[in-house]
Amino acid sequence: GRQIFQPLHTLRNAEKELLPGFHQYEWQPSLKNVSSSWDVGIIDGLSGWTSSVDDVPADTISRRFRYDVALVSAVKDLEEDIMEGLRERGLDDSSCTSGFTVVVKESCDGMGDVSEKHGSGPAVPEKAVRFSFTIMSINIRLDDEEDAVTIFQEQKPNSELSCRPLCLMFVDESDHETLTAILGPVVAERKAMLESRLILSIGGMQRSFRFFFRGTGYDEKMVRELEGLEASGSTYVCTLCDSTRAEASKNMVLHSITRSHCENLERYEIWRKNPFSESADELRDRVKGVSAKPFMETQPTLDALHCDIGNATEFYKIFQDEIGEVFLKSNPSREERRRWRSALDKQLRKKLKLKPVMRMNGNFARRLMTREAVEAVCELIPSEERRESLLKLMDLYFQMKPVWRSTFPARDCPDQLCRYSYNSQQFADLLSTTYKYRYDGKITNYLHKTLAHVPEIIERDGSIGAWASEGNESGNKLFRRFRKMNARQSKAFELEDVLKH
Repeated sequence: GRQIFQPLHTLRNAEKELLPGFHQYEWQPSLKNVSSSWDVGIIDGLSGWTSSVDDVPADTISRRFRYDVALVSAVKDLEEDIMEGLRERGLDDSSCTSGFTVVVKESCDGMGDVSEKHGSGPAVPEKAVRFSFTIMSINIRLDDEEDAVTIFQEQKPNSELSCRPLCLMFVDESDHETLTAILGPVVAERKAMLESRLILSIGGMQRSFRFFFRGTGYDEKMVRELEGLEASGSTYVCTLCDSTRAEASKNMVLHSITRSHCENLERYEIWRKNPFSESADELRDRVKGVSAKPFMETQPTLDALHCDIGNATEFYKIFQDEIGEVFLKSNPSREERRRWRSALDKQLRKKLKLKPVMRMNGNFARRLMTREAVEAVCELIPSEERRESLLKLMDLYFQMKPVWRSTFPARDCPDQLCRYSYNSQQFADLLSTTYKYRYDGKITNYLHKTLAHVPEIIERDGSIGAWASEGNESGNKLFRRFRKMNARQSKAFELEDVLKH
């Protein structure tokens, strides 16, 4: 194929207008604590960090765009779509100068190991984090109308092409201090934009836009990090409700979403002040596992990609347990468990050409959770009865999965959407009877969310799949590739070059 990504020195002036910092605009009222200059390109992610004498120098490198500048560039990219959307809706574009709202999906993900550079510069962590956003839809509310009219809807919200990087940093996502220091200004810019309107020329006329941000493209680890919750192994199993792991395994389906960013902030204050002078355990129960200051608002939702991965990991273990008939045994030795695992791996390799992986990933999860994989596994299960229940369990799962995977479930799988609550109840009943040996007082975080929260999220947002972190994850692949092929060798420049691409 033709090389689409040209080396950097060929980004001549024609391409400059594709990068943030080219288009003129203004905010009304002007943004609080954000400079009003619009021609700002790539900036140092640590700018605004005055390192005083006693401050630890940041051993990281970060490059980003200013949030408002990047959004302007993204909206300008959609200029033709906006004008076309107005025409299709039969709206006169000269009268539509205000009332536009833009809905933005935010994603952020740690990328694990990215070491392969030997450039000069400070020693930075060999891990990276990317923060990016996708414009999901643009609506216009006309003066006399109640309802807003949608004039642009992203058809591929999970493609890396619609997902725009805002900030790249060499930092370990578990390093809370550095992460908050770098994302702090991003949060401040986003907060400023919520209180202001953007005035931008679209189709030759100044029009005004408001922005809404929804942080949904995060895996559970990142949500817990940003919202100040205990880590994933906590007894507080869920980032959407206050259930404990034991409660969630007894009552698998009936929970409603109660957590929110505001509540987490309030709970943090209670945790910090302990106003009722309670013991550590009582206090922890009162704040339901909030133990750090939430610093970025995320939407209480479920990330479809990681839900896939989390559930596949769990089924991979159920398959092993069923091959070894754990329901008959009390506690099998590690040796036995190893045997069942290698039997499973061998069978998957033989029947599906599926190679075992060190860490479950999206592709392996998709292949493992298929009818043919289950049939291959059933060949290794001694008892006919257990084979039937496993097939039944999996069939229910296949009925449920499209509902949270699909971008527009009401359009793509209306029947499965209607039956979801019934199916999840059936699924839960199977787990608590046939598979009781695994779910006695325990349940995995994503199974709980899959069974308890999906219908409520879809009723609220219309979709789970559309709001997933998939686009950002695909972007991680591009990051690795550009870093190898299209970036200068020096650490100081490489992030700029990757951002530009």
